[in-house]
Amino acid sequence: MSGQGSGGNVIAALCNIFVPGLGQLVQGRILAALVFFVICVVGYALWWLIIPAIIAAIAHLWAIIDAAKFRARL
Repeated sequence: MSGQGSGGNVIAALCNIFVPGLGQLVQGRILAALVFFVICVVGYALWWLIIPAIIAAIAHLWAIIDAAKFRARL
């Protein structure tokens, strides 16, 4: 991936809109992808408790922003 705002980062952010963590997986960051995916799936699965759903929504937004702003270390 190129720098922040590159086409690859935009695609990764769009992937995260549909599946949390997919954008990080596209960027090759497997651990970050797993963490975002697990937090969001568990939080959304416990939606009736309200607080986990709010945490999941925040993590989902964070995953989207993280994928869009990612810069590979050189």
